[in-house]
Amino acid sequence: MLNFADLAFADLPALLARHAADAPGRDAVVDPTGTTSYGELDRMTDAVAAALQRDGVMPGDSVAFCGAASMRAVALYLGILRAGAVAVPLSTGVTPDVLARMLDNAQARCLALDRGAAPLADGVDVARIALDDDAAVGRPWTAWLADSGGTPAPVTLTPDMPLNIIYSSGTTGEPKGIVQSHGMRFNHIQRGLRYGYGPDTRTLLSTPLYSNTTLVVFFPTLAFGGTVVLQPKFDAGAWLALAARERITHTMLVPVQYRRLLAHPDFDRTDLSAFRMRFCTSAPFPAELKAEVLRRWPGGLVEFYGMTEGGGTCLLEAHVHPDKLHTVGRPAPGHELRLIDEQGRPCGPGDMGEVVGRSPGMMTGYHRRPEATREAEWFDDQGRRHIRTGDVGRFDEDGFLVLLDRRKDLIISGGFNVYPSDLEAVLRRHPEVEDVAVVGVPSPDWGETPVAFVVPRSDAGPDPESLRDWANAQLGKTQRLHALRLTDELPRNAIGKVLKRALRELWLGSP
Repeated sequence: MLNFADLAFADLPALLARHAADAPGRDAVVDPTGTTSYGELDRMTDAVAAALQRDGVMPGDSVAFCGAASMRAVALYLGILRAGAVAVPLSTGVTPDVLARMLDNAQARCLALDRGAAPLADGVDVARIALDDDAAVGRPWTAWLADSGGTPAPVTLTPDMPLNIIYSSGTTGEPKGIVQSHGMRFNHIQRGLRYGYGPDTRTLLSTPLYSNTTLVVFFPTLAFGGTVVLQPKFDAGAWLALAARERITHTMLVPVQYRRLLAHPDFDRTDLSAFRMRFCTSAPFPAELKAEVLRRWPGGLVEFYGMTEGGGTCLLEAHVHPDKLHTVGRPAPGHELRLIDEQGRPCGPGDMGEVVGRSPGMMTGYHRRPEATREAEWFDDQGRRHIRTGDVGRFDEDGFLVLLDRRKDLIISGGFNVYPSDLEAVLRRHPEVEDVAVVGVPSPDWGETPVAFVVPRSDAGPDPESLRDWANAQLGKTQRLHALRLTDELPRNAIGKVLKRALRELWLGSP
């Protein structure tokens, strides 16, 4: 195996070719259609790169795709990189108007999509490739590759070249394309040395390929010669069966998926003994849920805290620090995180403030949005660039970061700062509460006031007024809930983040 610790840089297409030469028959990708070996994946990657070059795609051009995770989507992603182009994976959870704006911002030369995503691209004037060979969607994948020649012209990839553009927005506002370089991704790959990646790694992924959450473990698995197992649509029972059958060693899940797996009746009778490492990111991971994962599921548990934009990353190795489950860990090696106040000044020891960070893995910027890039940056007194997170937190006496809330979700009630996470933590302690989100809504008396949306553990559920009174008895006077509403589920995006804006709109639209 390559000694990644001694490598200054290696690009993923080159690593794929190395594995294909050393072990062509080893499993590379498993999806519902079957298993693809490293030799087969490398040949398909070549064919994709050659087809793109035949169609006039040049190094630095953008190529977009939109659809479910699949073996063909993986080959497309890698083929785009081998051609020196920039991969633009797009969310299937947006409106046609937002998708069109993303394609325009990325200046995509072509769009690959499957049948499920096709309605999103109606009216979009861009060349289309049908990943599932549906001629009504675009040029069928098989025909598109057939006359490519199979051998692309070689392209030298360097650390500063853009690898992909990840769009961080799409539900509201103008989408922002985060440009990540090959060097940034290699930094993520090298982190795999710490977590047992190797040729025997089998990683189960049930989050989409357009999410940075998925890519944080997808790239290292292939870079180290392991196997990626794809579940295009998460289902807890099917996930458990797949994990047992494929002897999964690594996975990335978001908190709501952990909760659903642990609650499934098959969980305790499923053989998960092959697991070495589980990861989590993208949404708040409650301490009690981390503790339950550690208690009931073998293997290590690591929470990543950071942004798609890069900046600093915190790592909480929960199995090593079970007394720090209320935190998101300490800065990763080579990463620096600081806190700044509302005026952009560094905070003093023990103070709370907005988290900013810098690291070897930082975005180049937002694609074609220089003003938004400047708004995301903070420079220290030495002129060093940091990325602003928008999160408010504090460091404890051991240097572990305690997150308080998103700055935009902070509720200012009667002039006092109210952190929704504090109220949510209290409500989660109630035995009849399965999940909860607290948001601020307008108040004529206080400016804003907190309301809670609660998912009950049982169909009967608690009495909302009694539950609100129970919580308020444990909260400070300025924190008390104005109202509490029961709901069957919380609105979430594809990677499990609660859509608090949707909850505010739901409240404001109530009679």
